[in-house]
Amino acid sequence: MTERSTLSRLAIVAEDQWGLLTRRQAERASVSPSTLQRLASHGVLRRVAQGVYLMAGAPSPDLVDLRAAWLQLDPETEAWKRCPEQGVVSYRSAAAVYDLGQLPADRHDFTLPVRRQSRRPDVRLHKQRLDSADVRSVRGLLVTRPSRIAADLLNDLEDPESVGQVIADALREGYEVPEAFISSLGGSAVRYGFRRGDGAAVLRWLLVLVGDPESGRWVREARAQ
Repeated sequence: MTERSTLSRLAIVAEDQWGLLTRRQAERASVSPSTLQRLASHGVLRRVAQGVYLMAGAPSPDLVDLRAAWLQLDPETEAWKRCPEQGVVSYRSAAAVYDLGQLPADRHDFTLPVRRQSRRPDVRLHKQRLDSADVRSVRGLLVTRPSRIAADLLNDLEDPESVGQVIADALREGYEVPEAFISSLGGSAVRYGFRRGDGAAVLRWLLVLVGDPESGRWVREARAQ
C-alpha cells in the first residue's frame, strides 16, 4: 500500500470526525499499527490521546480533549454512527459543550447504560440509562439536554447557584423552556427542602439564587405552567 493510499484511507475516516481518528479505526482501514506509528513519528499524525490521532493539516477542533476521550469509549465506531448506548457527554462536560454556566470542565463526564471504569483519572463514567429525549447531537457529540444536565448536577451535589447559572444560560439561549426544567428537577425537591416532586419550586429557587434580570419572567412562566 503506498503512503498516498494510506493517507487517503485515513482522511476518509477523519473527514467527518473533526480531523481525528483512532488506532482501531485505522486498523479497520487496513493501516497497520507500525505504519500508524511511523506516520506519527514523521508528523503526519499528531497523537492527542492514547490511541487517538489528529491528521496533519487539520485544524485542532474545539474541545479536542473531550472529543478524543469520547472517541476512546468505543474506538471502533465512527462518531456519526454512535448511539447513546456507546456513551453520552454529560454533567459538567455537557454544560461546557453548550457553553452554559461557569463550572470548570476539569474532567470528562460520560453517561453509559452499563457500569464501566476508565484508567484515565480525568474521565468519570456514570451508569444511567437515558431516554432518547434526554440526548441531543450538539457540535457533533451526543450530549445530554440542559434540563438533564441541571438535574444531574444537583444530584451530584454541585453548588446550587452554579446549577442555577447553567439553567439561566440555557433559558436565555433558547435551549430549553421552563417546563422542561420543572419536569427534570422534581426528583431533587425533597433533598433541598421542597415538597416531593415540586420541580417548579426548585426551579424558582435556583433562578432567584442567580439573580438574572430575566429570572422574574422565567419564574412567572414556570408558575403558569
